Amino acid sequence: MELLPTIWFIAIAVLWTGYLFLEGFDLGVGMLMKLFARNNTERRVLLNTIGPVWDGNEVWLLTAGGATFAAFPLWYASLFSALYLPLLVVLVALIFRAVAFEYRGKVDTESWRARWDWAIALGSFLAAFGVGAALALTTTGLPLNANGDREGGPFAWFSGYAVLGGLAVVCFSLLHALAFLALKTDGDVRHRARSWFIRLLPVLLLPLAGWALSVQVLSGKPWTVAAVAVAVVAAAVAWFLARKGAEGRAFTALGAFLVLGSASIFGAVFPVVLPSTLSPEFNLTISNASSSDYTLGLMSIVAAVGLPLVIAYQAWTYWVFRRRVSAAHIPEAHSFLPAVAAKAFTKG
Repeated sequence: MELLPTIWFIAIAVLWTGYLFLEGFDLGVGMLMKLFARNNTERRVLLNTIGPVWDGNEVWLLTAGGATFAAFPLWYASLFSALYLPLLVVLVALIFRAVAFEYRGKVDTESWRARWDWAIALGSFLAAFGVGAALALTTTGLPLNANGDREGGPFAWFSGYAVLGGLAVVCFSLLHALAFLALKTDGDVRHRARSWFIRLLPVLLLPLAGWALSVQVLSGKPWTVAAVAVAVVAAAVAWFLARKGAEGRAFTALGAFLVLGSASIFGAVFPVVLPSTLSPEFNLTISNASSSDYTLGLMSIVAAVGLPLVIAYQAWTYWVFRRRVSAAHIPEAHSFLPAVAAKAFTKG
């Protein structure tokens, strides 16, 4: 097996897993703005838990996409062209979500905040669903011909696996967010989040478990099937620890479930990077879809320098903002004049 393509396949799998782990809970918090929070103060608590980190978490999405483009250009070209429409929706959703974070608090009226709350919630849902659908199709297949081009119309990608993958990431993000809120908040939000986590864990993990099992049926290996079994144990441990009130360890155990489930999915399809549902002969693999060894070698040097720096600054950010957030930390909402208007007012 070719060494550098294998290394970069593993690296891309790690980047996507890191994205789902970090962005998962802040996408979930965004969706919980309308599903969980009872009033504006609680919504502000939720926003403050992810405010310092959400944009840094998206670095993993950009890096995963960029690494795929550079290391496996044929994989990138086939996947992104076949999924042009859903990925465009993801991009627009992420833009609206980011704008909503900045604009929500600019006017102190319920109607203004409500519109941006919906933008955050729907943007988070669409982004999570779209990414999940894309990753599921990456591991279960698209109708690709011998040239790596999609056969069929613009919705040829839409299938049961796409829906399953989308639901898997949406549901995991919601559960991950509840675990995060139980760890990062205090007061009623903390206790309610832990209660929801305990009650909903068996339901919200079903789509992700179904995706992992589907991939095992299609192309599983003994060790990937074992990884799924251990992932189920990790989920049970997370549920048990949450009941005991060990919120940090429950969050970690749920993260272990994600890592094991992701490893089982990517490991099962290896060395195929994008299966073709038309014929196995049209599959894209690490051999026929990768860049040259020179390109991969240069990328490895850059990654060896850059990736530790990214991990270090993100770890530092989480450490600085490690304290719990509660309603007592939220000041009263108030209106204010824009800087230009305020200056004109003082002159008048």
